[in-house]
Amino acid sequence: MPGKFALSLLAALTLGYNPFGLATVTLDGHSITPHLIAQVADGETVSVTPVAMERVTRSHQVLIEAAQSGLKIYGLTVGVGLNKDRPMVDVHGKLTQEVIDASKKFNVGLLHAHSGGIGEAMSVRVARATMVTRLNALLSGGGGVQPAIVDAYVAFLNKGITPVIPADGSVGEGDITVISHIGLAMLGEGEVYYQGKKVAAKAVLQSSQTPAIAPYAKDALAILSSNAYSAASGALALDSLSHLMQVNTLTYALSLQALNGNLSPFLANTLALRPYPEVAAMGKNLRELLIGSSLWQHDDSRPLQDPLSFRSGVYLLAELQRSYQQAYDQLLVQLNSSDDNPGVALDVTAPSQRPQEAVGYVSKGSLQGAVLPSANFEPLPWVLAFEQLGLALAHNSLASAQQVIKLNNPAFTGLSRFLGTDHTVHAFGAMEKPVMMLAMRSKELAMPVSLDYFPVAGDIEDIATNAPSVVARVQQQVDNGYQLLGILLVHDAQAVDLRQQRHNGFTLSAPTAALYTAVRKQVPFIEVDRPLAPDFAAAEQVLRQYGKE
Repeated sequence: MPGKFALSLLAALTLGYNPFGLATVTLDGHSITPHLIAQVADGETVSVTPVAMERVTRSHQVLIEAAQSGLKIYGLTVGVGLNKDRPMVDVHGKLTQEVIDASKKFNVGLLHAHSGGIGEAMSVRVARATMVTRLNALLSGGGGVQPAIVDAYVAFLNKGITPVIPADGSVGEGDITVISHIGLAMLGEGEVYYQGKKVAAKAVLQSSQTPAIAPYAKDALAILSSNAYSAASGALALDSLSHLMQVNTLTYALSLQALNGNLSPFLANTLALRPYPEVAAMGKNLRELLIGSSLWQHDDSRPLQDPLSFRSGVYLLAELQRSYQQAYDQLLVQLNSSDDNPGVALDVTAPSQRPQEAVGYVSKGSLQGAVLPSANFEPLPWVLAFEQLGLALAHNSLASAQQVIKLNNPAFTGLSRFLGTDHTVHAFGAMEKPVMMLAMRSKELAMPVSLDYFPVAGDIEDIATNAPSVVARVQQQVDNGYQLLGILLVHDAQAVDLRQQRHNGFTLSAPTAALYTAVRKQVPFIEVDRPLAPDFAAAEQVLRQYGKE
C-alpha cells in the first residue's frame, strides 16, 4: 500500500544513530509511527527538533497571553470536571509571582488528586511507550505546556527513568488516573524503575541530576489529560501485529500446500469477478508466495473445492490487512496531533466576529493563536477501528483452528489419520483441543466492550470507550495468534513430510520451503508419539522471530 510504504520510509528517515551506536528517534510532533514508539519502548533514546521546541514555546505564550487577557481557561483559571465552575487562579491583567505560586499549588494538587491508578504496574516497555506517545503529542503544541515539561519527558526517557504506573483505572475517555503518575514521578514523588530497580523517584532525580518539574498554568492538565496510555498500547499492538500478519499469510500458503489445496479461489481472473481491491492485492501476494509450488501442476487427487477455512483464505487474510490498515491510519492521527482540552491553536485568527467563534483568540505582535475548549480527547475513531480489527483477528484464528482439524482428516488430505505413522499411537489426535481453545479465546476477546460504561465525574463524563481494554484484547489476540499458528505450523510440517515420502513430485515454493526448514530445525518429524507441548512452544518462537534476523 502506498500510504504504508510512505510511512515506513518516513520512519527510516526519522531514525538516526548517535556516536555511541545507539539509535535515536527524532520527534517533531507530526511523524511518529507505531514502530518508532516500539523502538523507544525497547530502549532507544529520543531527541526533539528545534522547530517542535519553538512550537511548544509559542503555544505556551499563547496560553499565558489568553489567561492574562482574562479568558476563562479550563484547568488553568478554573477547575476541571464538575469543578469547572470553581475559580482557581486569577491571572487577569498580570502574571505576578503570587499568581504563579497559586498556579503551581493548583497544578500539584491536580496531579495528586488524579493519581489513582490501581492494580499491577504496567511494564517498563509500556510505560516508556506511554511517555514517548505523550511527548510527541505535546510537541504538536496543543497542550500549551512550558518547555521544561518537554525537557522532563526527554530526560526521563534518555536517562532510563521510568515511572511506576498502575495499569488500571481508565475507562478510555482520557487516561487521567493512570498517566498522572508520570507527573507524580516528575515532581519527585512516588517510585520509578531505574537501573533495574524500583526506587523512590526523589532519590533518582537527585542522583541523576534531573530537575523536578514545577508545573503551572496548564502543565498538570496537559500531563494527565490524554489517551497516551491507550494510544501507546495500541501502537505496540499494531507493531507486533504487523509481523504476525506476515507469518500468518506465509503459514496459510504452507498450509494450503500441506492440504494439496486448490489455487482457483485467488487466481487473478477469479477475483476480478468481484473486485475488492484488498482481496485482489492479497491474491497477488499469495500467487507470488506459491511460485514454484507443485500446486500449480495437475493432480487427479486434488479436490475441485476445499473447505472454506482454506478456500476463503484470501478473503480472511485481506480483511485482516484492511482492518489493520484502518486501525493504523486512525491511530496515526491520534499519535501525531493534540487530544488536549482545551487545545492551543497556533497562528490562527477568529473566522468571524460571532461571539462563540471569536472567543479564545489572542493577538500580540507576531503572536497569534487561540485557546479552544474541545472534545478532542474522544478516542472513538480509532477505538472502533481496533474493535473491528479484533473481529478480523478472531475470524482468522477460527479459520486456522479449522485448518488444523482438516489436516488431521484423511478425507480432506488423502494422508494418514491425525498425520500419524505406522509407529504412532494417536499422533495429533488430541491436538485439536488446544487450537480450538485458542480460537474460542480469540472469539471471546473480539466481543465489543466499548459500549460498557456508566456516567462518572458528577454525571459530566457520561460516555466512554474502554480504550485500554479494547487495545489489551487485541494484544492478547496477537499473542494467542502466535500460539495457534505455531501448532498449525507443526501440523503443516508433518503433512509436508508425509507428502514428500510419497515421491509423487510434491514440491514447496521457495518462501514456504524456507519457513518449513526453519521449523524443522527446531521440531523434528513425529515418527513415534512424544509430548508435543515443547514442539508447539518451539514453533511459536520460530514464528515470532521469523524474518527478524
